[in-house]
Amino acid sequence: MAKLYYRYGAMSSSKTANALMVRYNYFERGQKALLLKPSIDTRDGVFMLKSRSGLEAECILFENMPVEDVKNGVYDCIIVDEAQFLSKKDVELLTTIVDEYNIPVICYGLRADFKGEFFEGSMWLMAWADTIEEIKTICWCGRKATFNARLDGKGGITKVGEQVVLGANDKYIGLCRKHWRLGDPGPEHRGKKE
Repeated sequence: MAKLYYRYGAMSSSKTANALMVRYNYFERGQKALLLKPSIDTRDGVFMLKSRSGLEAECILFENMPVEDVKNGVYDCIIVDEAQFLSKKDVELLTTIVDEYNIPVICYGLRADFKGEFFEGSMWLMAWADTIEEIKTICWCGRKATFNARLDGKGGITKVGEQVVLGANDKYIGLCRKHWRLGDPGPEHRGKKE
């Protein structure tokens, strides 16, 4: 019985590396995994997923998913990175794929934005996924990082602005709730100016 999985974590928790390893595991066993990402994520190129650890692979944009191939059983698994950027309609499509075509779907993404609010995709994945798993990472203080903080370029963090501003370590850091609440990005970032 196939399931819809949502594997979420704060920034720098190795979500993309995990997605690429799962894809490799399917490939190593002679099975086909469809690797997707939303078109909003252009940081590493339109059709490329790259992890900070150096792993990378070509992917297809979610909006260009070969639905007929999916329906015809061409793929043994679907893997979606940056799933927080999906819409409610996109998540509904994934539930249909799992329920009607018995294909497991594994989504990776953030739980919440830099303001501590749900993204649309993560909200519906948290509501509808069969299995929800946290990919853990740590704050600079050693506690579990559960919040995504946007660096302000002045040695602190900001909680105002557009929900989506693409970036990686240059713009975001994972923090524990305490340091997110206090606006403290840690000694490595304090006092840094862009």
